[in-house]
Amino acid sequence: MATGEKQVMVVGIDDSAHSLYALEWTLDHLLVPISPVNSPFKLIVVHAKPSASSAISLAGPGAAEVLPYVDSDLKKIAARVIEKAKEICLARSVHDVVLEVIEGDARNVLCEAVEKHHASVLVVGSHGYGAIKRAVLGSVSDYCAHHAHCTVMIVKKPKTKH
Repeated sequence: MATGEKQVMVVGIDDSAHSLYALEWTLDHLLVPISPVNSPFKLIVVHAKPSASSAISLAGPGAAEVLPYVDSDLKKIAARVIEKAKEICLARSVHDVVLEVIEGDARNVLCEAVEKHHASVLVVGSHGYGAIKRAVLGSVSDYCAHHAHCTVMIVKKPKTKH
């Protein structure tokens, strides 16, 4: 790594409170205390937008007519997620941030983003699913921890007391 070149930190986000908390936690604990302006990391925030065909499991007649609407909704969600991430960064005076929306499965998208940007750290939130739900849905954080070629930090949102 050349002198003066920043290490890359990729933060994976979706439309969950858990992933936005992970971004906030990372900024509040790792970037802003050092210096929001002279952070040692180049920050890249990545949102994996599911493809419309993967988001619906409709088969047979009618599925093709629904796809454009599903895709439109997914684009709106992606725009909202990126806008929220931008607000979180700006509220902490973090301006040196790249925001990306990449279509595909979050597990692959995040591991590929690590490779593409030569990231030294990947940050993901934990949804806190139980064993059964995690087995059915597959955990993005578990997958990334085993497959990303860098340090993976999993940020857990504290449970709120009722």
